[in-house]
Amino acid sequence: MQLGLDFSLVEELVAGVDEVGRGPLCGPVVTAAVILDPLRPILGLNDSKKLSEARREKLFDEIREKALAWCIARAEVEEIDRLNILHATMLAMQRAVEGLQVTPRLALIDGNRCPRLAVPSAPVVKGDSQVPAIAAASILAKVSRDREMQELEALYPGYGIGGHKGYPTPVHLEALKRLGATPIHRRSFAPVRAVLAGVD
Repeated sequence: MQLGLDFSLVEELVAGVDEVGRGPLCGPVVTAAVILDPLRPILGLNDSKKLSEARREKLFDEIREKALAWCIARAEVEEIDRLNILHATMLAMQRAVEGLQVTPRLALIDGNRCPRLAVPSAPVVKGDSQVPAIAAASILAKVSRDREMQELEALYPGYGIGGHKGYPTPVHLEALKRLGATPIHRRSFAPVRAVLAGVD
């Protein structure tokens, strides 16, 4: 669906949808959908990657307090391995939109494709820096996933998960080779597959 989009003028009841965690070697992919309340503006919304951790944490609480509706959803490691990361992400986005307490008139999805939804939707490339509702969704998804990775650090020490959040950093790749794969590692991702196959 092609929209001549001036994002500031898009009608109310628009859900912004974003994901975090497509690239990591472990952990879930987390998505969020947010419908902002035009009567309760939130200052400083931006792509979550461009905000400090402290600012994200503050906005996380403010978004949940002021939004008309929000939902955080996910796809698990098993689903990522079974479906592939793209389809698992689409599934998690679908869950986030379906989990909203208010039905949006339109869902704007960060990126270049949309999941199958029961409401009209449109993809917005770099949406998290253009559409406030998508920025809000990116913040909810990132803070939620980052907190979970901190908890997984305690369950699976030695990998540095709390720091790199599961991304394939040199520290993570070295630990993976040294310690092997955990139950939260994505077996369909090449570096994990190689470790499981005993390939150097």
